[in-house]
This record gives sequence, structure tokens and C-alpha cells, in this order.
Amino acid sequence: MTDVPTTTKADWTSDQEVRWCPGCGDYSILTAVQLLMPELGVRREDTVFVSGIGCAARFPYYMNTYGMHGIHGRAPALATGLAMARPELHVWVVGGDGDMLSIGGNHLLHALRRNVNLNILLFNNQIYGLTKGQYSPTSEIGKVTKSTPAGSIDEPFNPISVALGAEASFVARTHDMDRQHMMDMFRRAHDFPGASFVEVFQNCNVFNDGAFGAITKKDKRASMLIHLEHGQPIRFGENNEKGVVINPQGSAEVVDVADVGESALLVHDETRQDPSLAFALSRVSAGPFEPTPIGVYRAVERSEYAAEASKQLAMAQDQSGPGDLEALLHSRPTWEVS
Repeated sequence: MTDVPTTTKADWTSDQEVRWCPGCGDYSILTAVQLLMPELGVRREDTVFVSGIGCAARFPYYMNTYGMHGIHGRAPALATGLAMARPELHVWVVGGDGDMLSIGGNHLLHALRRNVNLNILLFNNQIYGLTKGQYSPTSEIGKVTKSTPAGSIDEPFNPISVALGAEASFVARTHDMDRQHMMDMFRRAHDFPGASFVEVFQNCNVFNDGAFGAITKKDKRASMLIHLEHGQPIRFGENNEKGVVINPQGSAEVVDVADVGESALLVHDETRQDPSLAFALSRVSAGPFEPTPIGVYRAVERSEYAAEASKQLAMAQDQSGPGDLEALLHSRPTWEVS
């Protein structure tokens, strides 16, 4: 195969008019992806973006690659089939919190637990934007919307906790106000051999404006965003005066470093096989109004689904021959398996 040609952002940008609301956080995510793609050393014709339904699902139209705009919630299932049939492709899955965590929740969980080689980006704006402002699976309790005029009584999903509960191999979080951090997380996701899940805090400035402002505004980030760095004690704050420890009950909590000492702080280990500490970190914050970890929570290599399925197929062919599909289709309605 010849060398991958040098490309620019323009090469990865389609000729389609971008039709999101002015000021939508999706623009910054799209730009981050389009800027990243030339750095990954991949071909456009070997790259596929698959989406479901929702504002985020327009993403494939704006990438100058192959793509598929699927049906509601089924993007992980469609992408799984593609990754199984064409394991050499770079397959990205894009969807919103409503698309992936409501009707698509089951498909997402199984793609993660199977460890299919997919790069899954979940845009979380805590609202249904495309259908004009109904509460979503990540909306906070008490959220007043057109579908919850008295306030939502549903306990919201924490997408990171959901992914870790499915024992996803790679789990990360970023936000739409930091292009470089997004690019770093997307690069890590792409380079990981298996199912990668990245939650992106994304502002819907029309139906849920400022949902993440308490932690992502420039003057709030130092005191509210906890950057996870592998092998480093978890510290944050204007002067690194805050930290995270595991308390006697096994929960992660924020403390003053001066009160506990540097040695008491949790040292982040994204490669830890047991996901319990990563899960504890995902519960540090009750919502995007308290100090919240961002970065890679977990990156644990394990067998990739398509590769293992290919081994089984090869073994079956060695034992029984390549098979004959036409003969099978025209065979009797019953057969014996020995």
C-alpha cells in the first residue's frame, strides 16, 4: 500500500452547508475532528462516520468521508456490522445523549461490552434539541421542559458511569470549550484498539444554554475541572490546592491537600483492570455544578470483538471447509449439526 497522502482540514470538510443553530457547541466539536483527522495518518476512503437521529447525527454530512445517517439509536449496531465486515476501516459513531442513552442505550452497552473497534463520541447537552427542548436521559431532576412542565422526576444517567458499568475498555470525557483537549481525547480514542467511548459536554445555546457553564467557563475551569493524568496524584484548583482521595467507604471525594497531605491523594491509574476506582471518580460530581473529572478514566486493553470472531470463522473453515452459501439457501429447511 502506498503512503497515506498529506491532507489538511479542508480535505476532510465536505461541501455541505453546516446547518446547526448559530453558536451551537457542535461547531467546535466538528472543527476539532476536522483538524485532527490529518494528524491521524488515515485515508478519507478508509474512514466512516455513522450516526443516528438528532442534532449531532448531522455529523456525517459535514465530513468528506464515507458516512451513514442511520435510524434512532441504532448507530452502534450499524457500526458494529461495518467494523465486523471491514475491520481495516476507521469507524466513528456520533450521537447525542437522547439518541444513545434512550432508545439506543441497549445498542451502546453491547458495543462497549463486546469491545468492538469503534470510536464512539457522545455529545451530551442534557436536552433533546432537534425536537425542540424536551428533557433527555441526562437532564437533571427538576428540569422544566415542554415534556416535563412540572419538572423532571427521572434520575439522570451519568454517561461515564454507564460506560464503566458496561466495563468499556476506553472511557474519557471532554468539553466543547477546549479544542485541544477534545483533539487529545479523540486521538486517544482513535488510537485505542477496541471500543472507545468519549463523552463531550456540549452546549445547546437554544434549548439548554449554559448547562455546563459553571464548570467550563474560562474563569471556572481551574477550580471546577479535575484533569486526570495517568500516574499522577489527582490535584486541581487555582494553585493545585484541591485533590481527590478515596475515603474509608470507598468513595472518591474532594479534599484540601493541606489537610490530608500529598501522600494521601489518589494516584490516577487509567490502566487498572478493576473499574471500581474509575467508577468512583465518575461519581465525584453530582452534576456539572461541582468539581468534575475530565480526561481518560480508563484505558484497558483486552480482546477486540471482530478479531476474535474472525479467529472462530477461520477455525470453522479449517474444520469444515469454506462453505457454500448458494447451496445453503437452496437446501432443505432443516439440517443436522454435529
